[in-house]
Amino acid sequence: MDRMSEYPQLIEGILTEYIELCNRRPNPSFESFLIADKVNHHYIWMNLGWEKGDRINEMTVYIRIRDGKFWIEEDWTEEGIANELIRLGVPKQDIVLAFHEPKMRQHTEFAWT
Repeated sequence: MDRMSEYPQLIEGILTEYIELCNRRPNPSFESFLIADKVNHHYIWMNLGWEKGDRINEMTVYIRIRDGKFWIEEDWTEEGIANELIRLGVPKQDIVLAFHEPKMRQHTEFAWT
């Protein structure tokens, strides 16, 4: 299977698993869900709702697939989505930690662009 057909399935699977775990301990004040733009390859784990009178509008994870690589734009998970991808066999050179400033990415073990 080529990367552009495999990679979207990988990230949807990872995010779906995380969201299902969150929803096992449901909080009636907000909901967690996946937004998947499969045409343009954008995948967002969102939390929406209300808690103690405050609006919850949080993006927990935002990943896009660009130029055949995972661009991790936002990641508030404990383990890190990059580590999940590596565990599933994605090479580090196919993962960009885009939440880091471009000039800082060279100091990571991952792709710069």
